[in-house]
Amino acid sequence: MGGRWHAPGRVNLIGEHTDYNGGLVLPYALPQGVTVAGTRRDDDLLEIHSQGETRTVDLGEAAPGAVTGWAAYVAGVAGCLRAAGHPVGGAVLRFSSDLPQGAGVSSSAALECATAIALTGLYGLDVPREDLVEITQRAERDYAGVPCGILDQSASLLCRADHALLLDCRTGESAHIPLRLGEHRVLVVDTRAEHRHAGGGYADRRASCERAAEHLGVEFLCDVTDPAPSCPCPIPCSGAGPGMW
Repeated sequence: MGGRWHAPGRVNLIGEHTDYNGGLVLPYALPQGVTVAGTRRDDDLLEIHSQGETRTVDLGEAAPGAVTGWAAYVAGVAGCLRAAGHPVGGAVLRFSSDLPQGAGVSSSAALECATAIALTGLYGLDVPREDLVEITQRAERDYAGVPCGILDQSASLLCRADHALLLDCRTGESAHIPLRLGEHRVLVVDTRAEHRHAGGGYADRRASCERAAEHLGVEFLCDVTDPAPSCPCPIPCSGAGPGMW
């Protein structure tokens, strides 16, 4: 049994760094993405091929920290699917991509999401896309060490053609917003400025937001409605309230 699956990258129109702060985001999917051709194996080995490199992972031994590099994203999805009770087994997965890596268009999330829909497809599992968002996010957090929100995975798994995805990252609720551009176009420009979540400043930024929320006595920064009396920030709070961008 085999097949071919595709998961797109994304561009975020509004809402940078607001997903892990419980706010709103508005991404849309790109035509470019990650494609995987896969077949089942009759054992617990995950054979992964990408860009001329082959990695083999024993799913019985897959655990956070046990797999390194790009293969951690793939093995993490398989491990998290199994941990969630979905009986996936071995497979041969051959990946190709026309997404630029490190350009901020979520190539890692596309890799995870392509893996998720391939493995569930190969094993005939009907897993709701919303559940796959949580599973792929957990894979990136636990196996790749990136404390990401749900923006990237949601965009890759939930977006529709010619629509943006209005996503409340606190509740997980979403709506599809038609992109009526008419004669206008959205330009996506690769500036060649390298972007990395793992090992970059992303984790530091999230940690600083979490410290700010703790200082203000709220769970998420989107809960801030009034200036805190002891807030040391010299900029007056706008009182954006819940659901802030």
